[in-house]
Amino acid sequence: MNTKVISLVSIGAHPTSGRPRRADQDARAVELGLQLAGDNLQVLHAGDVAEPALRAYLGMGLEQMHVLEQPAGADALPALTAYLRDAGAQVVLTGSQAETGEGSGMLPFLLAEGLGWPLVVGLAQVESINEGSALVLQALPRGQRRRLKVKLPFLATVDNAAPKPRQSAYGPARRGVLQAEDVQVVDDELLAVGTLQAAKPRPKRLKVIKAKSGADRMKAATAKASGGGGQVLKGVTAQAGAEAILKLLIEEGVVR
Repeated sequence: MNTKVISLVSIGAHPTSGRPRRADQDARAVELGLQLAGDNLQVLHAGDVAEPALRAYLGMGLEQMHVLEQPAGADALPALTAYLRDAGAQVVLTGSQAETGEGSGMLPFLLAEGLGWPLVVGLAQVESINEGSALVLQALPRGQRRRLKVKLPFLATVDNAAPKPRQSAYGPARRGVLQAEDVQVVDDELLAVGTLQAAKPRPKRLKVIKAKSGADRMKAATAKASGGGGQVLKGVTAQAGAEAILKLLIEEGVVR
């Protein structure tokens, strides 16, 4: 396949110890990229080239990794946007959100907006790439899949339903080359004035299931939830869509 594929990676954190490691979803983006492009895959990171955790990606069989060198606290968005605009990539894969730092999950959306590319959220598999378009599978809740046709170039966030990453081998990790490139450093003003704290999952109210037999209880527990207040918006203006989203956020208590 002659399609140029780039996988974006970041520094992850072990869920128990917090030690730096390769990020799980970013490793899946590398695995998916290797399946698509093989040795022609290009892996890109914006940050410190001396970070030891980056070699865990090289241990997946990569000969080299491109690093846009910038200090902690710098904004990775301008550097990545400028690089990808001139790189000639047609498929860019990344995780849905970082395991360290802000972890807001906004980078793929802002990056796609800056490049003017379509964004596929929750990518599970790329089935084929032909004649300037790709046929992909998008992961949906409850194990469902949706087949989409998207024009090249596009950016996609990889879901946990994507193939598991291969193990990182020590030998290739040490032999791989971290190729640093100088870029213009832009300070992240929002991160400088903000306060970071660990995210806490919201408690979910359990639905009381009243059934006489175990089979009925299992059927009720695994049944697909049906929401009565759902609304599908098609062919509406941007203003109408924004008002509908804002109304939902206020009803859910996200925006006050």
